[in-house]
Formats: sequence, structure tokens, C-alpha cells
Amino acid sequence: MNNVKITELYDLTHTIAADYLKQFTYPWEALKGIGELIISLGNQLNPDEYDNPAENVWIHKTAKVFPSAYIGAPCIIGANTEVRHCAFIRGSALVGDNCVVGNSVELKNVIIFDNVQTPHYNYVGDSILGYKSHMGAGSITSNVKSDKTNVVIKSNGETIETGIKKIGAMLGDYVEVGCNSVLNPGTVVGRNSNIYPTSCIRGVVPADSIWKTGGVVVSKK
Repeated sequence: MNNVKITELYDLTHTIAADYLKQFTYPWEALKGIGELIISLGNQLNPDEYDNPAENVWIHKTAKVFPSAYIGAPCIIGANTEVRHCAFIRGSALVGDNCVVGNSVELKNVIIFDNVQTPHYNYVGDSILGYKSHMGAGSITSNVKSDKTNVVIKSNGETIETGIKKIGAMLGDYVEVGCNSVLNPGTVVGRNSNIYPTSCIRGVVPADSIWKTGGVVVSKK
């Protein structure tokens, strides 16, 4: 399934994880090593540009972190990013430049590209969010199946056995997720696609598409 490959979903010039991601074919293959990646990258960051307020936590000097936010290790917060009130970064979170991690947002084991917004009451776990993607208020990534079996990626009758128990969502560049939507484990949304509010998403949404009420998918073109 070519439409779920890293090369089809992401412009890697918009993340410091580019060299790491280039090692893999599919984005979920990168989830296991995010923590180690952050520590490796963090130790190479310029101390004139990044504060190191705790072990394995690096925050760019231009980032704004509100006092009530929790930043767990390992974590990198990029330039001009805002981490707002009561945000809960549990760890293994690589957050790019010019991002918003909003009030009461929880992040865990994620790669967040530059210019991504997760502004209000979002849960993003075991996921990769592409450049300028946006999670509407209350939208979440569900990362474990109810029967606790490994996640399978499904698209048009094809399947990929991931061998991984925890996979959230892989959002391509410029994806817009509507408010209060649930992205079920292993959801992949192609570049430039939109999800209607209150949607329950499964499987693969093609690039340049709109997921409408009831799971109807139409092309933007």
C-alpha cells in the first residue's frame, strides 16, 4: 500500500526527525525508537538555543511553556512553540517548531512536525502528525484495540500486519481533523484530507479527500 508510506504522507524537511524517519518504509515502524531518538537529538542541540531544565528535556528558548504544564522526559520542544495550561506531556514527545500544545492536551510517544496544532483537549499517543496538521477540539487518537490484539492497517481489502499493539494515528501533512472525532488504532489520513466533526475513523483515508458523516469519503478534486 503505497499511500501509507512515509514518503507519501510527509515532507521530511519539516522535522528534525527526518534522518530517523528515512530508515523506515511505514510511519508506525518508527514508533518504537522515539524515546531513544529524542535523547540522541537532544544531546546534539545547541545549549545557546535550548534550555535543559531536567534530564533529557530540551526546550527552545523561544518556546513558551505555561507554569501549569507538565513536561516529562524524554522530550524536545521546538522554537516558538506554545505549551499551554495543564498540558500533560508524558514523555517520548518530539514537538517541532511553531506548534501549539493546548490546554489539557496529553502527548505520549509522538513525533509532531513543525506548525502542528493540538490546541484543545486532545489525546495524541503513539502517533505521528505531519506538517501543518490540526486536531480539532476534543479529537483524540485511540491507540489500543479493545481486544488488545496487534493493530492491522486496512485499505481497500488490503491489510498490513504491523505486529504492534499500540498504534494511534498517522496524519499526513495539512490534515484537518474535526472537533470530537475519534481516530481508531491504525488510522492513516493522507495529505491534505479533512475529517468532519464527530467522526469515528478507521483504516486509511486517501490523500486529498473528505471523510464525511457516516464514513462517506469523497475526493476534493
